Amino acid sequence: MTISDVAALAAPVSDVAATRRRPGADQKCAQRSARIRHYAMTPPTFFAVEYAINPWMDTSTPVDTHLAMNQWESLRQTYKELGHTVELVEPVAGLPDMVYAANGGLLVNGKAVVAKFAYPQRAGEAAAYAEWMDRHGFRPAQTRYVNEGQGDLLVAGAIVLAGYGFRTDRRAHDEIAAAVGMPLVSLELVDPRFYHLDTALAVLDGTTIAYYPPAFSEDSRTRLLELFPDAIEVATPDAYVLGLNAVSDGRNVVHPAAATGFAEQLSDAGFVPIGVDLSELLKGGGSIKCCTLEVYS
Repeated sequence: MTISDVAALAAPVSDVAATRRRPGADQKCAQRSARIRHYAMTPPTFFAVEYAINPWMDTSTPVDTHLAMNQWESLRQTYKELGHTVELVEPVAGLPDMVYAANGGLLVNGKAVVAKFAYPQRAGEAAAYAEWMDRHGFRPAQTRYVNEGQGDLLVAGAIVLAGYGFRTDRRAHDEIAAAVGMPLVSLELVDPRFYHLDTALAVLDGTTIAYYPPAFSEDSRTRLLELFPDAIEVATPDAYVLGLNAVSDGRNVVHPAAATGFAEQLSDAGFVPIGVDLSELLKGGGSIKCCTLEVYS
């Protein structure tokens, strides 16, 4: 079954999913607490699929830049309506993937690490994001080994979950842990369709994650269940529309609209799912989280 075949199985949902909650879900929702977040985003002004560096990219598929911009703007407005701070990073001509701002680096506790990209097509993005960090008072550290920012580095409470296997070099994990002063848990990705950690795992709050088990090695699955025994396991149809490429403020979870099953799981767990359609940007292999660089406080 191809990615497009599975995507066809899922229908879009509305802005805020009006799913029927199971008994107890409302009580769980009342216990969830949203926290104002700080995001950086880059408009898809120059977005295109000019090369193929992940299984989602097909240079023969046309890209509608106008539609991509409208969908991206809908995401930005969603964040603003939730009360979050959204800053813009200026896009650079010739860097069509720069819209995937999460890959720019890791910013946490006043410290920053800038990305070192695996592919030369994206190398120029590192300088652009480092400049933005500098202008905002950060002194971004650089790693010797490849790291692709929050694509593979997700903060979960007091730890950093770090993916490797396709893009980020595991040897960069020690460098990153030292730079930000936080313990880091290495997780091996084994399915090329889930080439970044943020395509296979979403941090919902400091103690809760959702993930797609087949994307990880057996050892990494075991480690995740040790750390997060109540983890939400997402089914294949939702994973194959990058449903886990989501952003949570602790209560509201902004996710790809096509991931309807995941929306129901979130609702049952007491979260508020908010579906946003980024189908045009999915052509480049990214969605909600990919477009969102969080400045973790």
